[in-house]
Amino acid sequence: MQPKVKGVDILICDTAGRLQNKSNLMNELEKVKRVIGRAVPDAPHEVLLCLDATTGQNALSQAKSFKEVTNVTGIVLTKLDGTAKGGIVLAIRNELHIPVKYVGLGEKLDDFTTI
Repeated sequence: MQPKVKGVDILICDTAGRLQNKSNLMNELEKVKRVIGRAVPDAPHEVLLCLDATTGQNALSQAKSFKEVTNVTGIVLTKLDGTAKGGIVLAIRNELHIPVKYVGLGEKLDDFTTI
């Protein structure tokens, strides 16, 4: 992998726009994970799933699907400042044992809070 060659410590892969019901895109995620794992043993070390707090109950099925494919290690919950639906993240944490790592309470970088 290019970052390994250049001595980079962190590689962030943004796979925006993935829906759990699009099997070809989910298969692609699985392939990305395999390729990274071949280049760096035990990688990826962290897989964060970004969930929109306004999603509601669909977030649980989304988290289940992504955990099966990528072994999600944490949740980033965005737009919590604009909705009361963020409670679904508790169901995700309790049922899937995925911790919430960051919460977004606005649109600026400083609006992210660690949990």
